[in-house]
Amino acid sequence: MQAEVQQQRPLERKLDFSFPTAQIEAQVDTKLKQIARTAKVHGFRPGKVPMKIVAQQYGTQVRQEVMSDSLQRSFSEKIKEQDIRIAGYPRFEPKEDGLTEDNFEFTAVYEIYPEVALGTLTDKTIKRPIATIDDAQVDKTIEVLRKQRVHYHEVARAAQPGDQCDLDYDGVLEGAPFEGGHAKGALVVLGEGRLMADFEANIVGLQVGDRKNFEIAFPADYHGKQVAGKTVTFSIKLNKVSEPHLPEVDEDFAKALGIKKLEDLRADVKLNLDRELKRRMQGKVKDAVMQALLDSAKLEVPHSLIDIEAQRLQQNAMRDFQSRGMMTKGTALPLELFKDAATRRATLGLIIAEVVKQNKLESKPEQIRAVIQEHSKSYEQPDAMVDWYYQQPEMMQEVQAVVLEDNVVAWALSQVKTEDVATPFDEIMENTK
Repeated sequence: MQAEVQQQRPLERKLDFSFPTAQIEAQVDTKLKQIARTAKVHGFRPGKVPMKIVAQQYGTQVRQEVMSDSLQRSFSEKIKEQDIRIAGYPRFEPKEDGLTEDNFEFTAVYEIYPEVALGTLTDKTIKRPIATIDDAQVDKTIEVLRKQRVHYHEVARAAQPGDQCDLDYDGVLEGAPFEGGHAKGALVVLGEGRLMADFEANIVGLQVGDRKNFEIAFPADYHGKQVAGKTVTFSIKLNKVSEPHLPEVDEDFAKALGIKKLEDLRADVKLNLDRELKRRMQGKVKDAVMQALLDSAKLEVPHSLIDIEAQRLQQNAMRDFQSRGMMTKGTALPLELFKDAATRRATLGLIIAEVVKQNKLESKPEQIRAVIQEHSKSYEQPDAMVDWYYQQPEMMQEVQAVVLEDNVVAWALSQVKTEDVATPFDEIMENTK
């Protein structure tokens, strides 16, 4: 095997391979003979299948496997020999007119990791949001918890905002039914925004058993393309009206939240709020630090790393949507949607790795355990959750990444100027209600 490295774009390289044809054919012949010993072909006993038939059935697959193994092995040996760090995965391409009587010729296209030039942080200022929790936030949180556990009681009156309505509806577009325009026993809470505001307005005031016909003009940018920008005639029938009831703040309510005694409710809510507020404040500081690192560093980012990160983000988003019934298997979100986020993540990954390397910020076992223990506090059996983490390699990798980021943030804060800024609780928690 011969190999020659060529430089392409700043981070892209090409490595040309040449394999003697006789070498590949000899390996193919050896593998086919191994297959022939156990091959099962109708009309022949195992081990008695003629080599010609074995070659006809398995030859193409075996040749591809031999070629792939030879390329991967030779590429790895050459890269290791030259001490090159590969970013992503190589792409193997047969050279034009690369198949001769004596040789197979291929080109491996790959990218290398870049040099990362870390800038100075001493001229940066990081604003640290500061907030406290008072009784009003505790009361508001308890009210949110009550609303999350709302239940409905049937009533004999006209429908009004906030009610849960059971209704049938049929929509007609240009004289014909359309997909999604029909339902029986649909449950809708007026004011939640599941249906268009104009549609819900036609339910308000109706009594059980009432029927109503009306028209709805859909906006041009409506997500349902079939009805976007068009007028639909609806016929509805109201079957049932139920009004909301929030649970009382009593022992049963506390137990539903996993709290044994009612008198512990406020303290437990405040503890969780403290924990979440701390996490949000740390998150905002981390975001500011990461932006400062991005702004100060100079580097080229391998396209292969961006592609890998974009595919990971795409897969995570699709799994999330599918779990909520928003997508079906076989559909895919455009990869381009994730390019910007992937570029940022890939860039930060390279910068963080360089900061860790230069400043010896590797994660320590005691740091990893502290993060796991802190996260496990919110579970009923924290010790069991800690044990579970240590049995999950993927979760441990995620924790290690968190610790590395925390180490980088701590180091960066020792370099920059900091300014504490009093910030409203709701702003930090990003509450809008």
